[in-house]
Amino acid sequence: MAELVSALDLRPRRSWRSTKNTLMTVVLGAAVVAISIPLVMVMYSVFAKGGGILFKDFPAFLTSKIPPTRAAGPGMGPAIVGTLEITGMATLIAVPLGVLGAIYLNEYGANSKFAQLVRFMAMVMTGVPSIVMGLFIYVVWTLNMKLQGFGGSLALACLMLPIVINASEQMLKLVPNGLREASYALGATKARTIITIVLPAASSGIVSGALLAVARAAGETAPLLFTIGATRVFNTSLFHDDSTALSARIFENAKEAVVNAQERGWGAALALVLLTFTLTVIARVITAFATRRK
Repeated sequence: MAELVSALDLRPRRSWRSTKNTLMTVVLGAAVVAISIPLVMVMYSVFAKGGGILFKDFPAFLTSKIPPTRAAGPGMGPAIVGTLEITGMATLIAVPLGVLGAIYLNEYGANSKFAQLVRFMAMVMTGVPSIVMGLFIYVVWTLNMKLQGFGGSLALACLMLPIVINASEQMLKLVPNGLREASYALGATKARTIITIVLPAASSGIVSGALLAVARAAGETAPLLFTIGATRVFNTSLFHDDSTALSARIFENAKEAVVNAQERGWGAALALVLLTFTLTVIARVITAFATRRK
């Protein structure tokens, strides 16, 4: 009997399903490696060429005003302030509207004709080139209000809005209906259920979508060229006079033949990467802390 048991092969037999799983895992790993190679090369170039000026003149590079194109020396303070102001205002406009739109589409509109129209328009807006959005805001806003930071915020908000709507709606769909039904059974209203049950359950995904939208907005250049101007001094107002941003400064310095301008462009690129990374980490920490408290 013992010999019979020892002779039995109890290992699971390899099926076509497990073979496909292994094959797709290998393909996915190869895709990750293929994507990582150019990413690593780009990041290496940014840190190698931008770190020389950013850390050499730290913190003057982050706090000084922007010098003339041919002049030597650091200075991207106005662009950093402008990036924070313009992107921050765009986030305040796009994220609440996007989350509210997603709530309507998933919790109220469902498959109604108006909800389908909103989904279609959000999908269309996702594919609109950023320069077209910049021209739209230029015609609607800038020609009447002149160059100012708020025009750039409007352009970036238009680009961020469909991303936030689509990401938030998908995360709301992943919340189990059992949670909603349990809340209704306890006497909670639909609005209270959404605020206290649905949104907290989907908060991590909604934050991820918002951070993706912010990252895209922070790196956009084309919409800002038509809306904010190109000042070299500090401007803390979004509604008066020209402003500037890191992405616009990178574009302006990259097309110059002067070495000093090109170096400042690389430094601005590294500053933008570090700024986006820092904001992402802060948002993640705050979200994790808030979720743990609940």
